[in-house]
Amino acid sequence: MADQVNSLEELGQVAEASEAVVEVAAPREPVRDELGRSYATGKRKDAVARVWVKPGSGKVTVNGKEMNTYFARPVLQMILRQPFQVAGVVDQFDVMATVAGGGLSGQAGAVKHGISKALQLYDPSLRGALKAAGFLTRDSRVVERKKYGKRKARRSFQFSKR
Repeated sequence: MADQVNSLEELGQVAEASEAVVEVAAPREPVRDELGRSYATGKRKDAVARVWVKPGSGKVTVNGKEMNTYFARPVLQMILRQPFQVAGVVDQFDVMATVAGGGLSGQAGAVKHGISKALQLYDPSLRGALKAAGFLTRDSRVVERKKYGKRKARRSFQFSKR
């Protein structure tokens, strides 16, 4: 504690010196391929989605099918639309996704994660809104494995006294 500040003038000098040392972080650059698309991988449970995003009319294709036919339940369609609504870019991007593994709910979550990451790579200014909504974080919850001597992961066999 050799450098102790005893007056307001000294405090001002220390603040000015510290401002000179702080470096401004370089702004993020958009990441796009030669076709003008951004690519990202999304994951949820056992599902893995490869997602390409490019400017367009809002068409979403999953495994070669329209979003409405692949994800027939309205809840799953709503999950896929969330990143666009949070970022404020509804019907401005086309999405082409291939997804494998898991069930429909996990696949919808994986595509949502992939769309969010691809949007953030295409336009880095959208990162703040997507991160605040929690869409860039991979949901690490997975099914717990079954243990030996148990009926399921934690459920025991029924106990009988006689």
